Amino acid sequence: MLKSKKVEVIKQLSDAFENANAVVVCDYKGLKVSELEALRIAASAKNTKVQVVKNTLASIALKNCGMSGVELKDTNIFIWSDDVISAAKVTMDFAKTNEKFILKAGYLDKEVAEISKIEAFSKLPGREELLAMLAATWMAPIANFTIGLDALRRKKEEESA
Repeated sequence: MLKSKKVEVIKQLSDAFENANAVVVCDYKGLKVSELEALRIAASAKNTKVQVVKNTLASIALKNCGMSGVELKDTNIFIWSDDVISAAKVTMDFAKTNEKFILKAGYLDKEVAEISKIEAFSKLPGREELLAMLAATWMAPIANFTIGLDALRRKKEEESA
């Protein structure tokens, strides 16, 4: 790879990691291309990026973003997103169906995260589900109030009839 190409890759990764709230590093050794393509498709459905990058280039990009503390060795694939839950879900869902896919390390909000923390985030409801739950919680008092008013109206109509 030419030096200019390396500089370009480092810049692209630095920009991507800078805007990401979650970066997960996994070992993909032994996976077939079709399996990696399935991971990419699942990730893109959740607005998550997946890329295999040389360790030296990824290390430089991570350091440029203020993320350090993880030593990159062997084969690594990087999964990142601005939504922590999406990145965790994509990673853990794929790891459940592929034994050779091993979670190595991760960064959540630019800090090194334990694997157990990434697993915990993967079990949380997604952003859309959380927003729906919040909306339902906000709507419950209004719905109960209108049900009560309707019941009061019916009672008054029965009394007057």
